[in-house]
Amino acid sequence: MKNPFITNGYAGSKYFCDRERETELLTNLLTNGHNVALISPRRVGKTDLLHHCFEQLQIKRNYHTFIIDIYATHSVRDFVNVFGKAIIDELQSKGRQIWEQFLQILQSLRQDISFDINGMPVWSIGLGAIENPMITLDEIFRFLNEASLPCIVAIDEFQQITRYDKGQTIEALLRTYIQRTPNANFVFSGSQRHLMGAMFTSPARPFYQSVTIINLPLIALDKYTVFAKQHFAENGKTLDDQVVKTLYEQFDGITSYMQRVLNVLFMQTAIGEICVAEMIEPVINMLLDISNDTYLSLIYQMPQKQKDVLLAIAQEGKVKNITSGQFIRSHHLPSASSVRSGINGLLEKDFITNENGEYQLYDKFFELWIRRELLN
Repeated sequence: MKNPFITNGYAGSKYFCDRERETELLTNLLTNGHNVALISPRRVGKTDLLHHCFEQLQIKRNYHTFIIDIYATHSVRDFVNVFGKAIIDELQSKGRQIWEQFLQILQSLRQDISFDINGMPVWSIGLGAIENPMITLDEIFRFLNEASLPCIVAIDEFQQITRYDKGQTIEALLRTYIQRTPNANFVFSGSQRHLMGAMFTSPARPFYQSVTIINLPLIALDKYTVFAKQHFAENGKTLDDQVVKTLYEQFDGITSYMQRVLNVLFMQTAIGEICVAEMIEPVINMLLDISNDTYLSLIYQMPQKQKDVLLAIAQEGKVKNITSGQFIRSHHLPSASSVRSGINGLLEKDFITNENGEYQLYDKFFELWIRRELLN
């Protein structure tokens, strides 16, 4: 019996909840020549939505599609490396003619491409081999423009390019390349609303008015309830409505966390039995126990200023006036400047998020662990 509550990656439309309106909108935009900025907090399903759209027949049959995750990149060289690897990985299943075309164009790195035992190209290029990333980037865009089918390229966590050295230079360069590549359309997916908003709505930035912006909402409680109950029922199990409602409220409707808990609840509910709300807390505690050593290490390595601010935010849940005297006094913090310093470090490391001036921990399980282990 396959567990229907997938916790990692896209497993097909059967295990994909709702997003019918967003799927239709994004698919129509991309197949009609639009570039799109897709914005929402992390872990609400942006990447799965992209995979789901790329599986729609009007895209799957008529386009080459690529998803490039640049979250872990720190430079243009990193960017080019993951871009090239994503293309090679995707083209392996498209036939020899199409990936050979890419290798023919990729003159700057062609000699560094290796092949597996089946004769398939493998991107095993070290960063040191990319001597001039701008030349390789030019070759990649040339391939996109000359490919046998139109291309759709989704760049996930696109706001990461603002952290590169000379970030606005790469913004301008990418904008120029995209303008010169009529054979490709692009989705710029991002989770940091303020950075993404600035990139696409500021008249001073290269990507100003170059995209259609979609702000991805949370999946509605009623839709997710139907989805979850249906999967339990199809496997001879019953899910009480209160389970989904409790999880939805506890995790602010963020799908990733609900899926992880429901995955275990499904596993623990025998055929013919009912999953009830009283089963939630032991499951969450089990998941926190599994991550205990990881979270302890994160806390141990954190500078004291950052740790103090992190614990204060975890205790509050969400904080708006974070440098106010009231917040500083109630959590015994040294000063407003100390809080600002801690906040900057925590934001840079993605321990916290800032949505419309409201700060909260990025990892909801980490927040629950802190409350259980450090604040009781």
